[in-house]
Amino acid sequence: MSDVLIKKRILKDHLAKLIILAISIIVVVPLVLILGYLIINGLASINLDFITNIPKPVGETGGGILNAILGSGIIILTALILFVPLGIGGGIYVSEFSDTLLSRILRLSIDVLQGTPSIVIGIFTWVICVVPMGRFSALSGSLALGVMVLPIVLKSTEETLKLIPMELREAATALGVPYYRVVLKVVVPAGLKGIASGVLLGTTRISGETAPLLFTAFGNPYMSFNILKPMSSLPLVIYVYATSPYDEWHKLAWGASLILILLVFGINMAARIFFSRRDGR
Repeated sequence: MSDVLIKKRILKDHLAKLIILAISIIVVVPLVLILGYLIINGLASINLDFITNIPKPVGETGGGILNAILGSGIIILTALILFVPLGIGGGIYVSEFSDTLLSRILRLSIDVLQGTPSIVIGIFTWVICVVPMGRFSALSGSLALGVMVLPIVLKSTEETLKLIPMELREAATALGVPYYRVVLKVVVPAGLKGIASGVLLGTTRISGETAPLLFTAFGNPYMSFNILKPMSSLPLVIYVYATSPYDEWHKLAWGASLILILLVFGINMAARIFFSRRDGR
């Protein structure tokens, strides 16, 4: 091979690396600017009073968002409890019985549901839940968020279980293990990390949703633990405070935004640490 050809290839290699580096910087810079601006404005509002008290009435300074933090936790946790088992079960069925008519219908339905705007899901939940109950409630908000997390969990479960080698199933079946036990005791544990990643992805996806909660949970300026009544949440607080004409509420909105980002980041980091230690053992 001639020296000229080698130099051309080296030049092309360096040029490709520079292009990839430039694209990476273009993608990362907006994220860094957004996070930096959020941190600068959010840190100015966060203090002990901010995370340990409920909002003060209009015109009074101070107050916090404790009710919104706890409300978000309750609404999201309820949504996960109600819909994650459905998503995992549906993913197992679609993965193990992919050639059936029901699997094809379920797969198509999930694809359509995944592309449905969140505000449409909120209106639908308002019609089937809020209107019959005659009031807004945290439960209806959980149902709306659960419908959004369902396709993410189902698809991640399906794709994860498809990666499990068929030989693993055959080995367990050859030992005389019933098929349902092969799935529950061999296949699912082997894909547990991918399934959990899908659940975490769905959790972060719904953590910042506002539109469905406007039609369902509605919000509450007081502390509430009753899922059958309106309940506050971080996205609702951010929306209400950011669109208000009061400077004090604008500061609370920045602080709530930073808290929301930190909670999502904390969930992801805790999951990464847990799974890395689990793999190490």
